[in-house]
Amino acid sequence: MPRELPHADAPSTPRCQPMTPVQRKLISGIVPVLEQHGNEITTLMYKRMLAETPLLINLFSQSKQDRGHQPEALAHALLAYASHIEDLTPILPFVERIAHKHASIHIEPAQYEIVAKYLTDAIIQVVGADVVKGELAEAWISAYWNLAYIFIDRERELYEGAGWVGWREFIVDKKVKESDEIMSFYFKPKDGKPLKPFRPGQYISVQRYVPKLGITQNRQYSLSDAPNPDYYRISVKREDGIPTNLSDSSQLSHPGWISNILHETLNESDTVELAYPFGEFFLDASSSPVVLLSAGIGLTPLLSMLNTLVKAEATRRHVSWVQAVRNGSLHPFKEYVASVARKHPDQVKTTIFYSNPQENDVQGTDYDVRARLDLNEVDHPTLRLDDRTTQYYVCGPGQFMADMFEALKARGVEPNRLHAEVFGPGATPQ
Repeated sequence: MPRELPHADAPSTPRCQPMTPVQRKLISGIVPVLEQHGNEITTLMYKRMLAETPLLINLFSQSKQDRGHQPEALAHALLAYASHIEDLTPILPFVERIAHKHASIHIEPAQYEIVAKYLTDAIIQVVGADVVKGELAEAWISAYWNLAYIFIDRERELYEGAGWVGWREFIVDKKVKESDEIMSFYFKPKDGKPLKPFRPGQYISVQRYVPKLGITQNRQYSLSDAPNPDYYRISVKREDGIPTNLSDSSQLSHPGWISNILHETLNESDTVELAYPFGEFFLDASSSPVVLLSAGIGLTPLLSMLNTLVKAEATRRHVSWVQAVRNGSLHPFKEYVASVARKHPDQVKTTIFYSNPQENDVQGTDYDVRARLDLNEVDHPTLRLDDRTTQYYVCGPGQFMADMFEALKARGVEPNRLHAEVFGPGATPQ
């Protein structure tokens, strides 16, 4: 059942005063330490915290722990915070992204105290008690709690705006195969109450028990349809193996825990627990043209945007759908997107890239360009570069998004018109 809102005063550590100039200077001074030892510190922190606080194990992705991605992400966040301690403006988008993720897994204020203990202990062990003492120790505590309360306050706002807080039971209404790798799931609330609209592009958390791990795990999946009061839809890629080395995708670990459980064991009429939608990546509310650029499973949040845009008769925003796929058997929503373009010829333009088409894939019918997605192969009207209000939404593998950002900026698109969704702990492309 959904829980009550977390109490804002749950931490026993009171809200601290703003950091003094001396304290900020001390924190700036530990940037080299975090550069050298940050990952060692956070790895030790998670190891001890999860061993001694088992109730937290269900909150954190075991896959990201096994691969070291979670400690790496926290180390990156601490370094960014210390590096920008004099002016946090550059990292506020990153803070917003983390706050939404925290809200999606129901992080509560009291849990920041647990992290404070284990993170501080890890810093002392790695750096040395003879270094982390006196004014520096006080500066660190002040820095930690100033940041913690930024998150606590923002997460409180997110909880207050949500349709519910906690896990809510849904019924699997439909399970639909979209391609050889992707399955869609339609979820209807078990209590039959209407769903509050979400913002197109946002995600939900799905919680399932993982028998092989003996624990419950959650994963985030973008909603792949326009807001509807009756159901949510997610479209999930089956993961045959997770890369264990970010620079070498051929090194694989176990199959995706939750994704494959959904594919293999979640059936129509089953009950599943979902969190309320969150996420800072969503369609803006203007009337400007929109270009949606996707690769692989990255199409899911953009499909929610597309469906929302074509249903909005009042605005009739122009939409360009540019999609990269390997071949026809792995092309999700192929017929659907084509039908949308046929139904709205004056509003929707599409360009489809196949990097490795099969013999039965026909250029000009199934796809437009045989190549990886290259903006040089997209015609000028589709990219809408002449309209300085056009908004660009990009989702796919990290390198794909970085390449698209670089190519669009080289064509004169300002950064404030570029939007990306990141699946996993990596940073948003700059």
